[in-house]
Amino acid sequence: MMSPSPSPNPAEIRFPRRELLDNAGVCALIDGVQVAVFYLPGETPALYALQNWDPLGRANVLYRGIVGDLNGELVVASPLYKQHFSLRTGRCLEEEDVSLPTYEIWLEDDTVIVTLRSSNLKTQEYKNA
Repeated sequence: MMSPSPSPNPAEIRFPRRELLDNAGVCALIDGVQVAVFYLPGETPALYALQNWDPLGRANVLYRGIVGDLNGELVVASPLYKQHFSLRTGRCLEEEDVSLPTYEIWLEDDTVIVTLRSSNLKTQEYKNA
C-alpha cells in the first residue's frame, strides 16, 4: 500500500521512492484517476506513468502488466489480452487507434511525484463503464 504525502495540488501525488518496485508497476490514485507507475532502474528515464485503465480489456489492470522491450520500444503488456502499450507515448502497438494518456512523473530527492498533467500530445480518455 502506497503512503502518499500531502500535496498542495489535488491532481498530484507524492510518495517515497522505496514504495516503487524494480521493473514492475504500482497503482496510484490521483484525484479519482488510477495511474500505473513503472520503475525501470536500467533505463533513461527510469520512471513512467500512464493511465491504469485498459480500454481493450475494460479494467484497471495495467500496473499488473509485464514490462519489457518490444523492437526497441519500452512497453507494458496488458495482463488481460496481452496488447502492448508504449511506456513513453501510451500508444497501443497492436491497435493503431488506441492510445493511453501518459502523465508527468519525476523524482525529487527520494520522493516520486506524479501529476495528471499529460506528458504526451495525443491522448484519448476512456471512461470506466
